[in-house]
Formats: sequence, C-alpha cells, structure tokens
Amino acid sequence: MTSQPTLKTAGGGPEGPGEPGGSPAEHDSGLQAGLKNRHLSMIAIGGVIGAGLFVGSSSGIATAGPGILLSYALVGTLVVLVMRMLGEMSAANPTSGSFSAHADRALGPWAGFTIGWLYWFFWVVVLAVEATAGAAILEGWIPAVPQWGWALIVMVVLTATNLVSVGSYGEFEFWFAGIKVVAIAAFIVVGGLAVFGVLPGVDSDQAGLANLTDHGGFLPNGAGAILTGILLVVFSFMGSEIATLAAGESEDPQRAVTKATNSIIWRIGVFYLGSILVVVCLLPWDSESITEDGSYVAALNSLGIPHAGQIMNFIVLTSVLSCLNSGLYTASRMAFSLGRRGDAPKAFARTTDRGVPRAAILVSVVFGFVAVFFNYKFPDSVFLFLVNSSGAVALFVWLVICFSQLRMRKIIEAEAPEKLVVRMWLYPYLTWASAALILFVLGYMLTDTEHDGRTTVLLSLLVAAIVLVIAVVRQRVAGLRAEDRDEIPAG
Repeated sequence: MTSQPTLKTAGGGPEGPGEPGGSPAEHDSGLQAGLKNRHLSMIAIGGVIGAGLFVGSSSGIATAGPGILLSYALVGTLVVLVMRMLGEMSAANPTSGSFSAHADRALGPWAGFTIGWLYWFFWVVVLAVEATAGAAILEGWIPAVPQWGWALIVMVVLTATNLVSVGSYGEFEFWFAGIKVVAIAAFIVVGGLAVFGVLPGVDSDQAGLANLTDHGGFLPNGAGAILTGILLVVFSFMGSEIATLAAGESEDPQRAVTKATNSIIWRIGVFYLGSILVVVCLLPWDSESITEDGSYVAALNSLGIPHAGQIMNFIVLTSVLSCLNSGLYTASRMAFSLGRRGDAPKAFARTTDRGVPRAAILVSVVFGFVAVFFNYKFPDSVFLFLVNSSGAVALFVWLVICFSQLRMRKIIEAEAPEKLVVRMWLYPYLTWASAALILFVLGYMLTDTEHDGRTTVLLSLLVAAIVLVIAVVRQRVAGLRAEDRDEIPAG
C-alpha cells in the first residue's frame, strides 16, 4: 500500500464531509431508515447480553473462582476499546458493512472480503447453535413437538420477521432485549439486597462478600486461571458490534453510533461484572450447584425463589431468540454489503420495496438450516468442525478493527476531519496495546488443550487462510482484467 485510499461510501463513490444525521440512503442505497432511536438503544444494550453469559459463566467460575471477575474485566476493557475504535470509524461513515467496509477502505479489498465472509460464516453457524438451544428448551415445555420441529418453527418465524421490514426486526429485538435487561437488572437488585443481608429468608451464612476471599482466596487456582477464564468468557461478548451495523438503517446514524459507543462501558460494567459479582457473592465459587444447575439458576435457588430453573430457562430462551433474530439480521446485512462491493453475488445487494435485502436473508437462513441439519445428523464431526472453525472469528474481527482504525484515522483526518465526532483514546498507543492483547489471547489459546482452544484457533486459521487465498486470487484476477482492458486500443 503506497497511497492512502479515498474516504468513500459503501457504494464505491467518493464521499464528501456529509451532514451528521444524514439519510442512510447516502451510505447504503436500497436500505431504509426503519430503525427508531429506541430500537437502536435496546439493540446496543441487548447486543452485549448473549445467552453465553447465562450458560457459559458457570465453567468460568469453576475454573478461576472469584477471580473470574478479573477475566470478565479484562475482556470487557478490550471490548470497550475495540468498540471505541469501531465507533470512531462508523460515526464518520455509517454503513451496513461496518468493520468489513472500513477494512475494505483502510487495508484493501482483500481485508474487507476476508473478514466480511468470515463474519457471515460465524453468524450462520450461530443460527444453528442458538436454534438448537432454543428448541431444546421448548421441547422440554411442549414435548409433543420434536426438537427439530421447534428449531424449524423458530427459524421460520424469525426469517419471516426479518423479511417483512427492518422495523419489524427492530421491534422484535426491542422486546427480546428488554426482557433480558429487566431480568438481569432485577437479578442484580434482588441479589445485591441478599448479599448485604437486607432480603429476608436468605441464609446469611452462605451469602455475603466473604465468598470473594473465603474458600481458597480470591484466586484459589492461581493467577494463571485468569487467562484460562479469558478463553472461556471472551466469546460471550460477541455481538456488541451489531449496533454499528444497524446504525446504517436508523433515523440518525451518526448519533446512534456515538450513543452506542459511549454507553458500552456501563453496559458491560452493569450486566457482566455486576451480575457475575452477585453470583459469586451469593454462593461459594466451589459450590456443586453452580456446575450442576448453572450459575444463575444456582444463585436464584439460593434465594429461595420457586421455579428458578424455569424462570432462567425463559430468560435463556429470550436471549436465544434475540441472538437468532440479530444473527440473521447481521449475517444478511454483511452479505448485502459484500454484494454492494462486488465481493458477493449482485443479488445480495438488491432490496425489496420495503428496503429488505431478501436474497441475502434467504441465503443466510438456508445455510443456517443446513447447519441445523448437520447438528442433528453429524453433531460430533461436521457440526463440531463448523463450530470450532468459526470460534476465533470474534478475535479476528477485533484485530482487523484495530489495524483498520490505525489507518482510517489518518484517512479521515486528511479527507473529512469534522467527521471525527468519536475519537479513540490515546491514539495510537491504546490501539496497538489492544492488538497486542488480542494476539496474546490467540497465542495463549494455542497452548490450551483442555478447553479445545488450540483446535478452535487452528481450524479458524485454516478457514481464514482459505478465504484469504480466494480474496487475493480474486483481487489479482480483477487487476489482470483491468490491465487487459487498458491495453485494448480505443475506437
């Protein structure tokens, strides 16, 4: 790269300074501003609360003890920094392609192509994982319908929702995310009262701040367990970037991105650190109920709340449906952006009269259905490969965001400095520090054989390498064709 690319829109044309809050049509022709500010606010809040927080936290607590709070804090800090970088680029140029479109402009078409398709691959696999998880809960409630039937019903309903309009997606996500937010807020308040002995009917000998240091200390398994804890919790943070993709279809893209970026700190602090702190204070970290029943169910049971398991199943189901809804939306918008940039079939870039990229949605859900089939037919071979080979994509995305921001800051300052309404702190030092931490986590995962960290990284790198080779070959072929056209005599 010998020269800086021009700041431009996803459509490929040069972009002027623009006005804050301009129509999203300026950024993504065909999409409509169907998301209201309340939709974007709840999408931003709910995006950081995945089902992994409820389901996966128990293994982290069992591994690191109360020290899992440090693991969550470290990953949370990394996510805050990465979101700040992404917010800087997306506030300057809101687009449905988000970091993929930014990488295309900052690093080159090969980068946008590679990370865009890897991200799309990640979310269509997530569709299968979440559809299966939701179906398992629903089958437990209504066993007359087989699990595969519930998975089919859930996928069809949410596909129809996304096909109607972006507003219907936003409305569904508003309520799904709202239930998650209310549930966690209530859990933190009730649990906090119990920890300080204000809530009646709770065993005060079991609940209390002493659980943070008793039972072997704050780091019962040593400081190294913090790093292992990072590997177990890092993937539960995936989804915080969805708000920047959705901003391109909002009433005021720049304001939406700025608000989502600025609020990420308290969202992670309250929903992740706050709720996990309550869990490890309500129960000793080595309580068997945490691993047997799950951390949140065990905590609710300790409060004497009846039907705690079913209550948590309902909350997890809501999180699963929210993740499915957003996953389908995110995959389709990434496919749409790839189509706009010529990195996917042109049909992906076509929209209906309602501004919905129908082909991008249908292709994404078809791959989701195929993955669901593999989950039921070949769970320990094909589907396991799909899950492991997409597992490290979150870290790849964050790394690309770091390197894109390093270059995009210079481009924006040269082309349209007034668009820097969100700025990365201590640029470029914190950006480089974030990239170094991500590389360290990837390297540490290569040493992890107990939790399949090595397998996940190696398979993800394999798939990334394949997509990267395709990207480089496509770019090379396109360059040769351009040279051939230039050599043809005019007239």
